[in-house]
Amino acid sequence: MRMIVLFNLKPGVSTEDYEAWAKTRDIPGVRALPSIDDFRVYRTTGLLGAEGAAPYNYVEVLDVNDMEGLFADISTEMMQAVAAEFQAYAETPMFMLTEELSLA
Repeated sequence: MRMIVLFNLKPGVSTEDYEAWAKTRDIPGVRALPSIDDFRVYRTTGLLGAEGAAPYNYVEVLDVNDMEGLFADISTEMMQAVAAEFQAYAETPMFMLTEELSLA
């Protein structure tokens, strides 16, 4: 299952501070979880064919191999700390669960 997370930074949070934290704490921590096959964070750069900014500054893509395992993984003390730190940076993140459309 792929989880997509869309979010903006909270007012007063600098891009530099968030991205330094993401690179040193969030990305390595989430990638190390047994329930995660891959985790990537993207900074949006605009809208195709339109002027102006995208509605969200960041997009996270998590490839989850085991949802029950994910809940167990994020309940650890270390991941609870990472989650609390994320909440300090991100304003109302939207966590969307997806499934790929099959051609069959």
